[in-house]
Amino acid sequence: MRNLHHPRVDEVTLPDLLHALSDPVRLKIVRALAEREEQSCSAVEASVSKSTLSHHFKVLREAGLTHTRVNGTHRYVSLRRDELEERFPGVLHSVLEASRNESQRAAAA
Repeated sequence: MRNLHHPRVDEVTLPDLLHALSDPVRLKIVRALAEREEQSCSAVEASVSKSTLSHHFKVLREAGLTHTRVNGTHRYVSLRRDELEERFPGVLHSVLEASRNESQRAAAA
């Protein structure tokens, strides 16, 4: 199995981070990961095909938002929350809060 590329935290750029978070499916994935320490890729619910979901996980990983751990044929994904907080203080928290608020407003409407 090939090694997965995870950028060093000093290689993560704000435009790449925000671009990765700009897609609604990826934002939903990040919100799901924020609620758990680590999650199996197959446990993430999304209304897209498996190949599209894999693409979204790749975009998140290559943007530096997530870390993927491979265990046999399973992949486990976690947010790089502490590293991102150190590099871009408050950004991930702000995006997640805004997304939660938007979801709550949409549910109430």
